[in-house]
Amino acid sequence: MNEMLLLRHGETEWSKAGRHTGRTDLPLTEYGEEQARALAPLVKEPFELALVSPARRARRTAELAGLTGYEVDPDLWEWDYGGYEGITTPQIRERRPGWYLWRDGVIPGDAEHPGESASEVAVRADRVIERARRVDGRVVLVAHGHFLRVLAARWLGLAPEEGRMLRLDTGTYSRLGFEHAEPVLLTWNAPAG
Repeated sequence: MNEMLLLRHGETEWSKAGRHTGRTDLPLTEYGEEQARALAPLVKEPFELALVSPARRARRTAELAGLTGYEVDPDLWEWDYGGYEGITTPQIRERRPGWYLWRDGVIPGDAEHPGESASEVAVRADRVIERARRVDGRVVLVAHGHFLRVLAARWLGLAPEEGRMLRLDTGTYSRLGFEHAEPVLLTWNAPAG
């Protein structure tokens, strides 16, 4: 693999409000659709492998950016926040003062949102990385903020919790690659356009 382009989906009502959005399938806002269209120049050249999360917000971002020939990959789903699905960090901290996702994790939810640990997210990220490294050429992923942060940490050989250091905004792009055959971040959290 030469390079991996990461696209975070555009804004949703929940991402705008700071609500944890794992498996709840929300549409993009109007601004989120604008963000997705702005990513189009990045996907003009062909990719050997294009993977997109099953979430509607990720698929719509891929479509509005003009990405074609992609495969929906369930490994790209966002972190399952369990009982914290749809809740903001300040709301969680009312019950758990000082709570921090990367350190404290989530609580189990229901059958639809059982919750995942950072290590469980890393297992999925590692599978995506392994698949991407087998490709001769460029790879693009369209997915979610926390998932892509874990994936980048794993790319660099770090523990999944180290993704905490890699803020990632909606509608941005990042690039992973190599320097002297060692994995590096080439671009991170860059706005399109």
